[in-house]
Amino acid sequence: MLGGVLLLLLVLSGGASAERNCSYQEVLDHLNLTERSKLFYMNRPVKNYKTPTEVHLDLLLYAILEVKEKDQKFVPYVWTTMWWQNDFISWVPDEFCGISYLSIPNELMWKPDITIVEMTERDNAPPSPYITLTSQGNVEIVNDQVLTSTCRMQIYNFPFDTQSCNLTFKSFIHSDEEIKLVHHLSSAEITEESRDVMRIQSEWLFINITVSSITENIYLHNQTSVIYTVNMKRRSALYIVNFIMPILFLLCLDLSSFMISDSGGEKLGFKITVLLAITVMQLILNEILPSSSDRIPLIAVYCIGVFSLMMLSLLETVLVMYLIEKDSAPREDKAEKDRCLKETEEEGRSLREDKRAFQNSNSRLMEESHVSEKLLDEIKALTLLLKSRGEEPNPEYWTRVAHRVNKAFFVFYLISVALFLIYMFFNWNYDL
Repeated sequence: MLGGVLLLLLVLSGGASAERNCSYQEVLDHLNLTERSKLFYMNRPVKNYKTPTEVHLDLLLYAILEVKEKDQKFVPYVWTTMWWQNDFISWVPDEFCGISYLSIPNELMWKPDITIVEMTERDNAPPSPYITLTSQGNVEIVNDQVLTSTCRMQIYNFPFDTQSCNLTFKSFIHSDEEIKLVHHLSSAEITEESRDVMRIQSEWLFINITVSSITENIYLHNQTSVIYTVNMKRRSALYIVNFIMPILFLLCLDLSSFMISDSGGEKLGFKITVLLAITVMQLILNEILPSSSDRIPLIAVYCIGVFSLMMLSLLETVLVMYLIEKDSAPREDKAEKDRCLKETEEEGRSLREDKRAFQNSNSRLMEESHVSEKLLDEIKALTLLLKSRGEEPNPEYWTRVAHRVNKAFFVFYLISVALFLIYMFFNWNYDL
């Protein structure tokens, strides 16, 4: 009877203990995680200060929000996970109804001072308010961040360029003797998981993420950094349609202008308009590309080359019009001379009629008529002499020269355009 009572009391006490130990608060009390004792956990959690804390790091790329070529900035949305061992935290899950982990406010625990070297602006979103503790003493913190980081853009092949932007994680003040930073997943695993969770890539095509570690000696202490390199390729279709093709069409329009007559001013005005359109495209390009590039981008060479070809075409048009104008001046002078000669002949005929009408009335008029006849005969003789000596220029000579120049330049222009476009095509493809 007494044995049965004792067994009943033992069962009841065991059930009450199990029920009492099924709350997170019991685990917190066991770990002594209270406001009064949180200062105990604010130092690096090792029992021997010579033992470094190994901080494991993982990064997943969730989205490529923006790449600012002009400012050379890279804006990704990433998930970062860090975990480390705390020597002062552990419990047996079976003693607390199988509780193997719990979440606590992050201000109650020590956290490593891991920073991103390339970050230029702090994320406005607040960090995760909780950290996770496991029964083995692991502490884990997960954060999602919108990073605004610097990235040196290689824009030589724009818009067929591939960019590589680094995110370097390191401790701000601790050396490897205190904190040893290591990455957990390999490059292939990070790339695969990032592809699975990625939602937005903007105008960029995500290629992969490579991870590496470097150790530098800073102020006589070694410090390890983990570098995540995001490799991405620009989607160039939009730039081809909106920029490269319009410039090529303008070049074709300039070629077609050779079919416009050189006699009027329409050809010259048309070429100037096309040249101004190329200038506008260059201004748009200047707003996209940074001015601190070490090499002139191929897209700028493309614009400058097309502009130079069109400028040569414009100068050739001016020359041809000048040569044609040289033929129009002698024709005008000849017409003026013919008009003067005709007026002189009419005046001579008039004088002869006056002579016959007033021959007996005035001897002075007869002398003037003789003088006019002599002047008329001298002009006719001079005109015949010039024609006989061939001193009168050919009225169509400079026009024929202008046509020959125009044909030769058109052939030269076609060859130059073809060679330039082939050069640009092979350079863009060679550097892809």
